[in-house]
Amino acid sequence: MYKEINNKAIKQRSLKILLLFLLLAIAIIVFLFSILTTITAQRRIPSHDTVLHDRSLRGAIISADGFTLGSSQKIYQAVIRGASINPHKKALFIKLFSIYSGIPEKEIEDKFKDGKGNEKKGNIVISKTINAKSAMQLKSLAYKLRQMGVFRSIKNANGIQVLYGLDIIEIGEQRYFPLGEILSPILGYVGEKNENRYARPEGKKGLERQYEKHITSKKNGYFKGKRDVLGAVIHDKNSMKIHRVDGLDLHLNIPLALQRRVELMLDQMKEEIDADEIIVAAMESKTGKVVSLASTERFNPSGITQKDIPALNPKFSEYPYEAGSVLKPISLAIALNHNLVTPDTVFNTYNGKFQIGKRRWITDDEKFDSLTVRDIIVHSSNIGISQISWKLTGKEFRDGLLGFGLARPSGIDLSRDLPGQIKPLSLLDHPMHRANSSYGYGMMVTFMQLFKAYSAFNNDGIAVTPRIVNYLEDAKGNHYNPPKPRVENLQAATPKTAAQIHDILVEVVNRGTGVKAQYPGLEIGGKTGTAHIAKNGRYVREYHSSFYGFANDAKGNKYTIGVLVIRAKKYLKYFASLSAVPTFKNMVGILVDQEYLKPEIQEVIDKENLPSGTKPAPSLVKTKQKVPSVQKTTIKAGLPAPQKKTVKELFSIEKKTKPVKQPQPIKTNTQPKPAKNKSTHELFHDLF
Repeated sequence: MYKEINNKAIKQRSLKILLLFLLLAIAIIVFLFSILTTITAQRRIPSHDTVLHDRSLRGAIISADGFTLGSSQKIYQAVIRGASINPHKKALFIKLFSIYSGIPEKEIEDKFKDGKGNEKKGNIVISKTINAKSAMQLKSLAYKLRQMGVFRSIKNANGIQVLYGLDIIEIGEQRYFPLGEILSPILGYVGEKNENRYARPEGKKGLERQYEKHITSKKNGYFKGKRDVLGAVIHDKNSMKIHRVDGLDLHLNIPLALQRRVELMLDQMKEEIDADEIIVAAMESKTGKVVSLASTERFNPSGITQKDIPALNPKFSEYPYEAGSVLKPISLAIALNHNLVTPDTVFNTYNGKFQIGKRRWITDDEKFDSLTVRDIIVHSSNIGISQISWKLTGKEFRDGLLGFGLARPSGIDLSRDLPGQIKPLSLLDHPMHRANSSYGYGMMVTFMQLFKAYSAFNNDGIAVTPRIVNYLEDAKGNHYNPPKPRVENLQAATPKTAAQIHDILVEVVNRGTGVKAQYPGLEIGGKTGTAHIAKNGRYVREYHSSFYGFANDAKGNKYTIGVLVIRAKKYLKYFASLSAVPTFKNMVGILVDQEYLKPEIQEVIDKENLPSGTKPAPSLVKTKQKVPSVQKTTIKAGLPAPQKKTVKELFSIEKKTKPVKQPQPIKTNTQPKPAKNKSTHELFHDLF
C-alpha cells in the first residue's frame, strides 16, 4: 500500500517537471521568435538614406514666334490636422495662409467645418491646386508656424503625443493654356489619368491627343543620398542623381501674331453676315506649312463649360458636307488629265436649262447658249461641267476624285481626320449621278480635303499634306522631325493640267464669280461655291458658302487659302461672293500686312490711278483693302519675352461689338517698319 502511494507521488512530480520543462521550452521559442521578428521586420526608425523625387512633365506647345500656348506645372495640396491647430492662434494661421497662398480667408475658414457646421478634428485638405511657386512659399510658412506655436501636440490612435503641422504634398501635374481660347480648336484639350495616386494630363483632342506619345512625360528623376539630422540630403560622392526626362515640346508653323489677327477678323465677319461659323486656313503651297488655321468656334481649354461642347469637335477635318461648285475645277482637272477636253473646247449650255431624263433638269444661274471649258468654270455652269463629266467613264471620274484626296483622310496632324464619302462606281456609271457629283452634290467632303486638293493648282499638280507642327524639341535643344503624315502628298494632276486650272481660277477672280477677291499687286485665283444644306433627306434654304484658291506675289511667295462659311443668315449673305470671298480677301490683306505676301507697287499705282512716278503710301498697299480693323489690346504689364512663359496675366483683349471703319491712308514721308523686320514685342503691340 505504501509502495503504491510512493509511486503515485513520483509520477505526479515527473508530470510537474515535464510540464515546467515544456513551459520553459515554449517561453524560449517565443523569445527567440520575437527576436527573429524584430530583426527581420521593417521598423519605423529614421533611415540613414533619403530620396527626393523629381517627376517629369508633359512637353509644351509653342507658336512659331516663340509664345507658349500650352504647358504643364506641378500641383500640390495643403493638408493640416484640425485638432492640431492651437485655438488661440487659428485666426493667425488663416491670415498667414491666405497671404501666402492667395486663397480668400473665408474660403479657408470654411474648410475647418463639416456639412453640419461642426469643427473638423481630422485631416483637412485646404487646397488641391497649389502651384510650385506657392508650394515653396507655403513650405517656408510651415516652418515659421511651428516656431510661432501655431500647432500643438495631440494623441494619435496609439496614445502617443504627435505634433502635426502643415504638410505640402505634390499630387500631380496640371495643364495650363495661358492664352485662353486662342488656337484652341487646334490645341485641343486634356483629361486626367492617375498613376499611383499621381494625376497626369492625357490628350483628348487636337494636337494634345495627336502627339500624345511624343509630348507625354518620359522618365521621372530623383536624388538619393545620406541624410543629416535635419533630414536634408547630403551631397557627397555617394549621393546619386537621375535627371528627369520631360516630354518633347511641339513647335508649330503658326505664329501667334498672325493667328490672332485672323481670329479677330473672323469674329467680326461672323457678326457682319450672321453666320453659325466661319473657318479659314492658309498654308505655303509648296511645303504644306499651315501658317494659320482658325475658326470662330473657340473655347478655353483650361475651363470647358457646357456651352463649349459644340466647339470641342473642330470642323476643319471632322465636318463632312456637300461642297457645291468649288468641286467644278477638280472635275475639269480630271477630264484635262485624260486629254478629253481643252480650255477652249466649246459646249452647248442650252440657255441655262437642260433636261436629263423625263423629270430632271440641270439649271444655271447665268444663261448662255454655249460656253468654252474656261468659261464654264468662270461662270460656274452646272450644265457645262455635267457634259464634261460625261466624257469620263464612272471609273475614270471616281479614280480622279480619289487622286485629289477625296474619300480619304487629308493627313493633317490633328486627332481626327474623317475621309468623307463619294458615290460608289455602280452609281457614278449613271450619267445623272456623275453630273450631280461633278458640281459637288451627292458626296461628302471636309474643309481640309478641299484645302489640300486646291494646293495642287498652285503647286504643279501636287496636292500637299497640310502640316501644323514644324518640329519637336527636347530639353537639350535637339530638334526632331514630326512623324510622317498618315497620307502623303498626292500627284493629283499633271503639271500641264495644274497650270491650265491655275489660269482659269485667276480668270474667275478677274471676270467671274470671284471678282471681289481681287487684290492689287498680287496674283489671286479661286472658285466660289454656294451649296444647299440637306436636312431630313431634303434641301432647305440654308447654305454652305466657300471659296478656295491661292494668293501669290512676284517674289515667289505662294499660299493656298480656303474659306468655309456655315449658314450665313443675313439677307443674300449666303452667296459665297458676299461672304466667303470678302473673308478670303481679308485673309490676303492680313498676309500682306504681315509681309507674307508683297504686292507689286506699280500695279497698286495703276489700280488706284495715282500720278505717274508717285510712290504709294505703304498704308495704301497694305490696308486700302476692306479688311476689318483688328481691335487693340490693353497691355496690363510689360510683354513677355518669346519664351516658355505664361502670358495670360500680361494682356487682355477688348473686343468691339461693331466694326470700325478702316482709316484713310495718311500721306507721310515716314516709311513704316516692315512687319518681318519688327521684334516679337512690336508685332504683339501691332496685333492688338
